[in-house]
Amino acid sequence: MPPMPRAGRLRLRFLLCVATVAAVASGVDGHTRGVRPGRAAGRPFPENATRAEELERLFMRWVRYVGGLKHSTFHHAPLARAFPSYSLVVDKDPAAGDFTSVQAAVDSLPTINLVRVVIKVNAGTYTEKVTISSMRAFITLEGAGADKTIVQWGDTADTPAGPRGRPLGTYGSASFAVNAQYFIARNITFKNTAPVPPAGATGKQAVALRVSADNAAFVGCRFLGAQDTLYDQSGRHYYKDCYIEGSIDFIFGNALSLYEGCHVHAIARDYGALTAQNRQSMLEDTGFSFVGCRVTGSGALYLGRAWGTFSRVVFAYTYMDDIIVPRGWYNWGDPSRELTVFYGQYKCTGPGASYSGRVSWSRELTDEEAKPFISLSFIDGTEWIRI
Repeated sequence: MPPMPRAGRLRLRFLLCVATVAAVASGVDGHTRGVRPGRAAGRPFPENATRAEELERLFMRWVRYVGGLKHSTFHHAPLARAFPSYSLVVDKDPAAGDFTSVQAAVDSLPTINLVRVVIKVNAGTYTEKVTISSMRAFITLEGAGADKTIVQWGDTADTPAGPRGRPLGTYGSASFAVNAQYFIARNITFKNTAPVPPAGATGKQAVALRVSADNAAFVGCRFLGAQDTLYDQSGRHYYKDCYIEGSIDFIFGNALSLYEGCHVHAIARDYGALTAQNRQSMLEDTGFSFVGCRVTGSGALYLGRAWGTFSRVVFAYTYMDDIIVPRGWYNWGDPSRELTVFYGQYKCTGPGASYSGRVSWSRELTDEEAKPFISLSFIDGTEWIRI
């Protein structure tokens, strides 16, 4: 077959770019259930319209069609594997890899990334602040082992490194920030090196990893910090066989996330809280589910605090050490939230798992009540997880 002319190749690349941008953009910040495919009602194309207007009209019709599919990932999930992938290597030794920093490897990708790219990060401690921009989707980050490959930084919410020297805030304190869809991390540590703050300290939130995009998966990773270690902000996420360490609200945000086989370890000096889930409405399909996990550590630990008015957290088949406060849950100082939160346990074990001392507004789930929370279906995982 003769090679495609250059103009044809450019046209094909443009069409692929447009299709991927629309697909990624339609699912970055959330997802939609129960919407059926349907035809967009199109108005007749006026005779005096320009070609550009025609293309815009057809493109927007296509976008509306994709946005109206039964699920936001119904068609564009296969894009994560539809194109050939390639690999990059990061190593502290310039002679042993393509780049010496993770951020440099990320920045080498196209601003709008179309293919699955594997970034292999060799053993070492990489002291850098890393951000993955919103259109650099389909990145896989592979370490040499969670105890061997570490990405770390030490910002806190009050670090004066924001615009015009303003504090970064919790959002900006992240050592590693994921803003793009279909991110996968394996066998690597994300760390915030800020020390454990004293009781009552303000501005000491220190995020190790923030994930603000849909369809992210983490396998065999570690997340190390103190206050606000893992900012599980938005989207559907899967954490498998991970280690998460912190003191106060160290898993927080408003994502829809499944934690399976994870070890959650508290380093609280006095009182601490494992979760602070921020569901704000009964219409929001968000929440955290911990299945087959272990909770250990120091201090006196609440299972969660009701950051959101409709906060939702479930622990199932989870071992809980004796550090768990018997009451289990805290209403964030707002008794009205006791009427709207959903906090549950199901077949948990260990000295801290006794339900007898729990607050009256938490639940010991039945088999039927627990069922939606204990499998990949909780995060629609069979539609997008490819690990």
